[in-house]
Amino acid sequence: MALRRAKRHEHPTPPNGAAVELSGVRRQYGRGAGAVHALRGIDLVLPRGSFTAVMGPSGSGKSTFLQCAAGLDRPTAGSVRLGGTEIGGMSENRLTELRRSRLGFVFQAFNLLPSLTVEQNVLLPMRLAGQRPDRHRAAEVLTQVGLGDKGGRRPSELSGGQQQRVAIARALVTRPDVVFADEPTGALDTTTAAEVLGLLRGAVDSAPRFAGDAPMGATVVMVTHDPVAAAYADRVLFLADGAIADTLPRSSPERIADRMRALTAPAYAGAAA
Repeated sequence: MALRRAKRHEHPTPPNGAAVELSGVRRQYGRGAGAVHALRGIDLVLPRGSFTAVMGPSGSGKSTFLQCAAGLDRPTAGSVRLGGTEIGGMSENRLTELRRSRLGFVFQAFNLLPSLTVEQNVLLPMRLAGQRPDRHRAAEVLTQVGLGDKGGRRPSELSGGQQQRVAIARALVTRPDVVFADEPTGALDTTTAAEVLGLLRGAVDSAPRFAGDAPMGATVVMVTHDPVAAAYADRVLFLADGAIADTLPRSSPERIADRMRALTAPAYAGAAA
């Protein structure tokens, strides 16, 4: 099921430019001997219209990477640019506005508000960004994720997979530059997970709406522990001890799993010491 995005005018990103760019990004918690170095100098460019999976052992820095790239946490050093915009010096208010208008988020726990209808949940980012809620747009994205007839339901009336589809519709409703997904299939069965991953893949691969338009696919950055999920991505980024340890172009789940095993093997730890 292909997801199509309408043309953006509010925050144009140069064609073929970087959607996310990290330069020398470090994140340290605490000081002195007890300091934890969650990120140790990340240099990375994620092209517009790409799908990147981020993997690594527990404690490798995956969550911190996602939080810093999305402006949810501030690096101790280095710079983060979203669509060419440097976010390091932004006030908290400006950063919040940028996240609401230019970024989408999908989490393992869905994070839907139970008191709101499906349509109201989808429209929430528009309300928070101070935009006029566009019910036509909500209906469009709900149809794209296969829930066009569920707008009046409450989240409790939906299955887990349907709730995650609502979360994806909510992430896409503002036509964001980047969608950040944190273990989006962690709470789903295998079949439902494949459907959700297909939707994220479709968001990246979406075709131009009008003849002659450049492709307007979203950029997706997904943290996952699942090699099957990572196989949907254009590139898999492996973190270890807060640094980029390896990358793979789009690969099979088996090859991704082999690379993960290599990163967690004692031989790797000894070689990296």
